Amino acid sequence: MYLRANAKINLTLDVLGKREDGYHEVRMVMQTVGMYDRVTLEAKRGGGGIELETNLSYIPTDESNLAYKAAALLMEEAGVTDGLRIRLDKFIPVAAGLAGGSSDAAMAMVGVNRLFHLGFSQTELMERAKSIGADVPYCILRGTALSEGIGERLSRLKEMPKADILLCKPNISVSTRDVYAAFDAGLVVNHPDVDGLVASIEAGDLKGMTLPSRMSNVLEMVTGSRYPVIAEIERIMLEDGALSAMMSGSGPTVFGIFDDHERAEACRRHLRAVKPAARTFLTWPAR
Repeated sequence: MYLRANAKINLTLDVLGKREDGYHEVRMVMQTVGMYDRVTLEAKRGGGGIELETNLSYIPTDESNLAYKAAALLMEEAGVTDGLRIRLDKFIPVAAGLAGGSSDAAMAMVGVNRLFHLGFSQTELMERAKSIGADVPYCILRGTALSEGIGERLSRLKEMPKADILLCKPNISVSTRDVYAAFDAGLVVNHPDVDGLVASIEAGDLKGMTLPSRMSNVLEMVTGSRYPVIAEIERIMLEDGALSAMMSGSGPTVFGIFDDHERAEACRRHLRAVKPAARTFLTWPAR
């Protein structure tokens, strides 16, 4: 069985504060994009546990891998006695703010549910996915969604208007844990207008959606101050015609939204020329 584990971006990201349990309260709009990892699952009849392999030598293949963990959780609960082979072909950059690992885990759960005919509904899978990671329930839902709480409360929205989405990951990696640990919600002066963004998406208004007051990421206070290249990439995208450009998640990937394919393609070429060490991709909103 072969599944696509799509990357995600945050069309806006607001952090409201830190809870007593140590987690942060967030409001954000998530969007699946066309870039994906390839997840292949095969049952091993007669047992044998879980075997996982990847195309990247530095990706763990044991219980610390989120896809392995997600598959094991579901198989144990359902009492599956057969074994499982998982092959991850990774194309989504790692530690990039694009939820590659979470998406792999989500598709491992979806695949195990189908492969072994377990009969869990999407809602039931999403409920179980909370224990794997905050983004995993959304990566099962996919599409365009409002995410609240610590990311576990999800409300599906209308599809994002058609656009070109240019991704550029500079040659650095960022720890989500470290970014949130350094973040101080009390220092945020301008919170993004999440409700205005949602209203624009529901109305199919791409230009209204991309207003700076609506599309922004408060975590740039931390990651952007550490890595000036993020602001530099945003500036290039905006100068090359992006309606909006911002960091996704805890970073460091920057994305730009374009309403003109030729401008998006020209910006892609521009970034590849001036940032040859970065990974640059042109993609689109996906479901």
